[in-house]
Amino acid sequence: MSFELPQHPAPGLPARWCVFDGARLWLPGQSLPGAAPAGCDLTGQRFLGIHERHNLFMAELVGPPPAKEEWLPLRPALMAMPASQVQAAARAAQLRQFFRSHRFCGHCATPLAVSDDQLGRHCPSCCQVYYPRISPAMMVLVRRGRELLLARSPHFSPGVYSALAGFVEPGETLEECVHRETLEEVGVKVRNLRYAFSQSWPFPHSLMLAFIADYDSGDIQPQEGEIEDAGWFDIDALPGLPSVISIANRLILHACEQIRSEPI
Repeated sequence: MSFELPQHPAPGLPARWCVFDGARLWLPGQSLPGAAPAGCDLTGQRFLGIHERHNLFMAELVGPPPAKEEWLPLRPALMAMPASQVQAAARAAQLRQFFRSHRFCGHCATPLAVSDDQLGRHCPSCCQVYYPRISPAMMVLVRRGRELLLARSPHFSPGVYSALAGFVEPGETLEECVHRETLEEVGVKVRNLRYAFSQSWPFPHSLMLAFIADYDSGDIQPQEGEIEDAGWFDIDALPGLPSVISIANRLILHACEQIRSEPI
């Protein structure tokens, strides 16, 4: 469900909280709670919008966490919570990163002030304006008939392969990024790009834009230091796939469904 972004909480709606303790998120019962932890000191309390007809808030824990409470690092927390709540937690995590990293002006070092829209920051000295950073990144799944080109980076879990991905460079279009990254990472040229869907991804502040493309030419040559292995996989013989919360998993399954629905 999309966010509604009013300036103030809606009267009568229940609350939902994202409470952080350092890099960990409070997740009692593997779900975002309806109230802040009782008896705890909090700082940085902010209203983040309305999601799933809940007023969404975030805060930081001050002091040691309560005993026997469930605190998880962000990535495991996203995998544990209901899929419908991932978007809410991702927004909170990205805004938390912005608030923590934008306390002083990068131009003149003056402490930043809160802007009227509550999320932006401005410098009262030199008038620089700062908004939460969003880094566009493309993901492309290359297909060749019934085969998909999948690759793995050295930091992936053992046996897991994914689609290709990379950040957009300044002055570059998304389409140019797809062609460049595919050629750089695996030595392959593609054609017939089709946009699939997007996902906000809080590691640390990415906007993933997913494409499907057709193979054009070239032999697979993994980029040293970036790609550990890559290959063509039939849709009925896929390797291990990324987490179900990732756009890569959704993109691969979407492509498989499309291929199976095509006339023979």
